[in-house]
Amino acid sequence: MFFITFTCFKWLPLIDLSNSYAAFSKWFEYLKSREAIVLGYVIMPNHFHALLFLDEKCDKNLNQLVANGKRFLAYDIVKGLEVGEHQKILNFLSNSVADKESQKGKKHQVFVSSFDAKECFNRKMVETKLDYIHHNPVSGKWHLCEDWIEYPYSSAGFYESNQLNPWVTHYMDVI
Repeated sequence: MFFITFTCFKWLPLIDLSNSYAAFSKWFEYLKSREAIVLGYVIMPNHFHALLFLDEKCDKNLNQLVANGKRFLAYDIVKGLEVGEHQKILNFLSNSVADKESQKGKKHQVFVSSFDAKECFNRKMVETKLDYIHHNPVSGKWHLCEDWIEYPYSSAGFYESNQLNPWVTHYMDVI
């Protein structure tokens, strides 16, 4: 079980500017197809947090799953930025690609190349991470909604209001 975080390049609100929130459902579907289980998540304007459980049947490791997800999402973000005519940002992202990556065909630096992952060893740690994830939209500088349970790009409603969410499995089902 892993708590993961990845961020947009330079903390730019690229997910929001490109309106790419729905693109995460494609990645969640991919995770499901690989036997990786989403236990919780929040999609923020410029970063993403999730709690993932990798079943022993999962045929990819965490690095592969996240790298594939970031690649899928980057394509969608660039497409959304093009549609929204955010040319200045697209130029900045294009000019930020390292030469080595550019030679491999990379056209835009959408995400920070690395990601953070922390293994969760017990129920208390899982619950602490879920609490952090779910309160993120109303914590610190963020005031994305009045009530954290109502934030639409999060699994909080699944846990707190029994809202249906096809991508999320309750953590107690895997502990």
